[in-house]
Amino acid sequence: MAQLWGGRFTKETDKKVFAFNASLSFDKNLLDQDVEGSVAHAVMLEKQGILTLEEKDAIVKGLTGIREDVESGRLAFDETQEDIHSFVEAQLIRRIGEAGKKLHTGRSRNDQVALDMRLYTRAHVLDVDERLKELLRVLLKLMEENLDTYMPGFTHLQKAQPVTLAHHLGAYFEMFKRDRLRCRDIYKRMNYCPLGAGALAGTTYPLDRNYTASLLGFEGPTLNSMDSVSDRDYLIEFLAALSTVMMHLSRFCEEIILWNSNEYRFIELDDAYSTGSSIMPQKKNPDIAELIRGKTGRVYGALMALLTTMKGIPLAYDKDMQEDKELTFDAIRTVEDSLELFTGMLSTTRFNREIMEKSAINGFTNATDAADYLVKKGVPFRDAHGIIGRLVLYCLDKNTGIEALSMEELKSFSSQFEPDIYEAVSLKTCVEKRLTAGAPGRKAMEEVIRINKSYLAEEWMPGRESQSRNEESL
Repeated sequence: MAQLWGGRFTKETDKKVFAFNASLSFDKNLLDQDVEGSVAHAVMLEKQGILTLEEKDAIVKGLTGIREDVESGRLAFDETQEDIHSFVEAQLIRRIGEAGKKLHTGRSRNDQVALDMRLYTRAHVLDVDERLKELLRVLLKLMEENLDTYMPGFTHLQKAQPVTLAHHLGAYFEMFKRDRLRCRDIYKRMNYCPLGAGALAGTTYPLDRNYTASLLGFEGPTLNSMDSVSDRDYLIEFLAALSTVMMHLSRFCEEIILWNSNEYRFIELDDAYSTGSSIMPQKKNPDIAELIRGKTGRVYGALMALLTTMKGIPLAYDKDMQEDKELTFDAIRTVEDSLELFTGMLSTTRFNREIMEKSAINGFTNATDAADYLVKKGVPFRDAHGIIGRLVLYCLDKNTGIEALSMEELKSFSSQFEPDIYEAVSLKTCVEKRLTAGAPGRKAMEEVIRINKSYLAEEWMPGRESQSRNEESL
């Protein structure tokens, strides 16, 4: 089999070596990006007088035809080719002849694959951002609907203080909002074009790298050719961001799994997002939440694998870097699928409001408020803390709650208790009087919802228009 680099060699590569070295089986995912980058390169070469107009037109027509034929199924990937770049170039030469051999002028597979991965990653940064935004829309809707849905807040998985479901969901809103900020930050930092860096030292051809970068929607060209072909920081950053997304999803899934249990019964999952048991007919399992929780380790693994691959590589390009693709493709697909399924699961979940409120009442979540009540009556906080602690022990022994005790019982612990204690320790009062920024009180939450609505109304669509720039420039 003829290779792009075969001139230096006197015999063919061993078949096992070829199979071990080849990457077409997975880098065929980069077909669109390879064609997009090659079209931009051809347009730039014609602008610089390196290709004729006729050669450029033939190349562009040939490249778009290859992409269309693969997408339609008329053309299958040739597994005798080493990688996607070899496949596209071989097909191009077969279709248009000598002009196809000129496309590679002024570039190397090193800067070509660096460009393809950057284009692929950039597109998926935008996709993950959009999926996160859709999840935030669902969360905000649920927050608006549950401003008065009382539930226990937990620390150490122990009931701590009463909150609302809106407030609890709002914590995840903040997490996923930070995930979107990370996507924006990564996009901005990675959006520079490596094409034209050559193998590692640029080229003697008069390329216009700024023009190529503009055609592809980049801020500009990268400024060091050695770094251009060996940089995988943007992939590491994206995998780290994806790992954080999965960590947030996994935490949320853990709560959904708990809330869905018979012990909690806070929620009921929609049948479309649950499964049953082959032997136990009563079961309704939260498999989607469990799978997302499990797949989190898969994404973490991709990050650690790439960090390990890159840690000892000298400048510039080394074949180790081919290992940046398979796990990255898998991690991106895992996160995108997880976000889509989680959003669907959450949007169809039914919340058992009465059970949640009863759980808050039964868990002494108003104990801190009872202590604060005594402090406002002049009792030192440490003394108030001790009084309420003894009061809780009494309630546990009587299997009751603070709000159910008689005034006589309450005064046996402190003479400072008055009839207004009952209002002070009601769930509504405990929640509503917490009005500092970020607290669960209704007015505070309404302000948060207003801010978040404004945030979601913002448009961030960098690079969306770049996909059509090649065609516009022809």
